[in-house]
Amino acid sequence: MELREAADVVGRIRENIGKVIVGKRDVIDLLLAALFGNGHVLLEDVPGTGKTLLAKSLARSIDGEFKRIQFTPDLLPSDLSGIHYFNQKTGEFQFRPGPVFTQVLLADEINRATPRTQSSLLECMEERQVTIDGVTHMLESPFFVMATQNPIDSQGTFPLPEAQLDRFLIRISMGYPTPEEGMNILLRFRENNPLTSLSSVTTGEEIAATQRFTAGIKIEEELLAYIIRIVEATRKHPEVRLGASPRATVALLCASQGYALVQGRDYVIPDDIKTLAEPVLAHRLLLRHSLRTEDKQGKDIIRQVLSEIEVPAEPLSMIKGKQVN
Repeated sequence: MELREAADVVGRIRENIGKVIVGKRDVIDLLLAALFGNGHVLLEDVPGTGKTLLAKSLARSIDGEFKRIQFTPDLLPSDLSGIHYFNQKTGEFQFRPGPVFTQVLLADEINRATPRTQSSLLECMEERQVTIDGVTHMLESPFFVMATQNPIDSQGTFPLPEAQLDRFLIRISMGYPTPEEGMNILLRFRENNPLTSLSSVTTGEEIAATQRFTAGIKIEEELLAYIIRIVEATRKHPEVRLGASPRATVALLCASQGYALVQGRDYVIPDDIKTLAEPVLAHRLLLRHSLRTEDKQGKDIIRQVLSEIEVPAEPLSMIKGKQVN
């Protein structure tokens, strides 16, 4: 696959999602950066801002298998992964796959399930496999998890542990629409929901090929060193008890490569890293005064770190790269 072909896949998906989601170009770009960076996304915002609608729009755009799970306190790990059951007709035990055996998985209100059920997603998100009764089952590629949660509502919820948060490449907040966008939403949805008529514009095979292309996007050593300086600064910050992990370092690299592709480039520039640092790293910080990551303060710390670290100049090899608009 070449850059123009990969950029065409990105453009088709972005345009298709735009038929349902009004505005939010920056949010859609981050979502696509995570998809092609071969990671997963946590959509976190107050109810009614379009988290589930965005996830469904992306899933509809891909001609791959899509499954949605409504997380509840009584949901069991086997409800996700599947079970072995005794088939009386054949007299043998057979495996019944759970909803994680799909290409696009929407975990709706993930923080309403118990920690035991939440942790059952760890293996499939990280290793792309599920182990049941000692037998390992591989998941089909691509495998993309989009989870939603409401950070305001605490009744009947179980906050995601740090190990689970660390599996999400990017955390995204939708935010409220502007007055103009609000009017466009009313005009678009006053007769029917455009999601019902949304069709696919790409295939799972194309997505997998684009992910492989993204993994080869160029990044100079100066920018790798820039990523290391950012991560090291989070570990030494006086308000941070546990800074960004090595997994977070790799996540920032992969997300930056994905974002470069979304912007039509086959090379990473410093602005890609600066743009992705907050959504990739903020939810991974453990602050000294709290047992959990505080969203606003985590973001403020990343912004402070970025303001204090010198941004490397763009090497000539990046300037000479080709960009597809």
